[in-house]
Amino acid sequence: MINSQVIEKSQLVAQAKGQIVSDMGGEKVMLSIQNSKYYNLGEVGGDIWEELKQPMTVSNLILRLTEKYEVEKDVCEQQVMHFLTSLKAEGLLLIQDAPNK
Repeated sequence: MINSQVIEKSQLVAQAKGQIVSDMGGEKVMLSIQNSKYYNLGEVGGDIWEELKQPMTVSNLILRLTEKYEVEKDVCEQQVMHFLTSLKAEGLLLIQDAPNK
């Protein structure tokens, strides 16, 4: 796992294990077993969380979201990076460098 401060678009991100997630009226809510905290991910945050079941690059995640939602790429990128940084700070995100091709 990478402990750098900045998450790079080329890095792989995925869900950290140890969370209980439920759907409540179209929004994802999560209880972290590790830190005993409750999170409301909302609708879009829940979609991002679902995408992260399997590792993917941040740039691929942004691409998928811009295809799904009517949002400009730069706005999506800014908001996704903020969300991922928040997940990372809470210990909910696994980050690693993508393998070289």
